[in-house]
Amino acid sequence: MAILESPPRPLPGLRESLAGVNRHSLVNALVAWLFAISGPVVIILAVGRQGGLRPEDISSWVFSAFVFGGLLTMGFSYLFRQPIAIMWTIPGAVLIGGALQHLTFAEVIGAYLVCGVFIAFLGITGLVRRIMAAIPMPIVMAMVAGVFLPFGLNIITAFTEATTMAVAMVAAFAIPTAIPALGRVLPPVLCALAVGTFVIVASGQMSGVEMPSLALAQPILYTPVISLRALGELVVPLAVTVIAAQNAQGFVILRQAGFEPPENGLTVTCGVGSLLFGIFGSVPTCVTGPANAILNTSGAKGQRYMAGVLFGLLAIAFGLFSPFTTGLGLVLPAVFINLLGGLAMLGVLQGAFTTAFGGPHALGALVSFLVTLSGVAILNVGAPFWGLAFGYTTTLLLQRRGP
Repeated sequence: MAILESPPRPLPGLRESLAGVNRHSLVNALVAWLFAISGPVVIILAVGRQGGLRPEDISSWVFSAFVFGGLLTMGFSYLFRQPIAIMWTIPGAVLIGGALQHLTFAEVIGAYLVCGVFIAFLGITGLVRRIMAAIPMPIVMAMVAGVFLPFGLNIITAFTEATTMAVAMVAAFAIPTAIPALGRVLPPVLCALAVGTFVIVASGQMSGVEMPSLALAQPILYTPVISLRALGELVVPLAVTVIAAQNAQGFVILRQAGFEPPENGLTVTCGVGSLLFGIFGSVPTCVTGPANAILNTSGAKGQRYMAGVLFGLLAIAFGLFSPFTTGLGLVLPAVFINLLGGLAMLGVLQGAFTTAFGGPHALGALVSFLVTLSGVAILNVGAPFWGLAFGYTTTLLLQRRGP
């Protein structure tokens, strides 16, 4: 049996692919893109400033993450006929913020490359599938719920930050959701997007906003430095953020949407992709959770892969013009992006809670959910990994009789 999964045949033709470019794929791709270029990019900027990186270093990081991530997203989405968003590890970026206080950027990049080789090894040997298969689905879904709940809570906090916008967008989302016949014609997220944009423009929030100047990215090819202290500090924690904190979310979301993600192939790609990402300054590659959730919000299952292709195209455009597009993405009010993303993830949150707490692993799932939600990092490893670890341990010790 082959370790690496083969794409289904025949591949989609041009006419079939163009038929998938509809209001669902366009809106979902746009919302996922808006989400990807807002909060995650702010994290890159914050980490870069914290670590003393130059503006050109940060621009190269954004270029690498979005251009190469967009290419991988387009390729896998098309080949496997499912929306597979491949970007970069957000908790991994947070992880290196502290490391750059005592490590050089070249040492950190050396750790990126070694981490990529390690991740590729886990994928090509098939070990990653065995690891994922050993963890009960309720434990993983509880971790997903813990990661996504703060995004859902953005809907609530928006009512205090921008009451008019929140009321209008939630109403616009709720009406087509409550009337399925209307929702099939006007996707709820599209309605919320349109109404939110109208509120922003009508309230004058964009007036007087200085638009960034148009400029193409100038990526930097770095020379890595292999340092034992950097490898010891970063390789395993970075790999954990990719496999347990990010890929686990992406795989589960795709399975919940009815797809069978090529886990081994994606793991190998994340490893090899991390080499390409790393030499241009970006943290390792991963299969994203939030973007995959948004891309699966609506639309016919057989056509959703085009949302992934469109998302990849938008990501590439963002990366190519990273000095301009980074500033442009931050012009939109953060509350708008957060609220829109929260609305798009409601269905995923509902499914995650149903799967996590509806069976015999409920106690372990609860531990996984609470640890993940706490956001506490132990030994420089993020809370999602420890949520899986403690939830799985709880199930082994206290619920061994569960299926």
